[in-house]
Amino acid sequence: MTKNDSALMFTCSLIEYIGRRQKLSRGDVVRTLGVENITRIYKYADVLHCEPIERVADEYISMVDMKTGEFDNVKKCKYEVPDYWTIGEVYERLIEDVEEGNVVEKLMEVYTSWASDSISNYNTDFFYQPRDYIKECYIAGEVL
Repeated sequence: MTKNDSALMFTCSLIEYIGRRQKLSRGDVVRTLGVENITRIYKYADVLHCEPIERVADEYISMVDMKTGEFDNVKKCKYEVPDYWTIGEVYERLIEDVEEGNVVEKLMEVYTSWASDSISNYNTDFFYQPRDYIKECYIAGEVL
């Protein structure tokens, strides 16, 4: 995988956007979308990014009949909320840094791990730590 994978960046940002909109943990978003849809998003990101992200999100939310949940990390945030592109980039970098093999499988693994909950907690400083630190935490299985 190449660093700064724009298709991965778009895919991760779309997952973040959908999670905020549907009030779901990002792990629930990727589980609901499934490997097939995430693979399609990643594969066609160069085309999908030409559309408004809201429209692409609507399409996939409808396609999988994604329900609205109770997870609202934006509302719980006491500080300035990072935009979905910024958080998408955090995930993109982590996936790039730990990925060996299939990028979509690693994406699923990262989003369903403890690290996703830490990244989604905007009341901590974890999401804006240096990428090497986030990688080492992920590998260790905890915030160091």
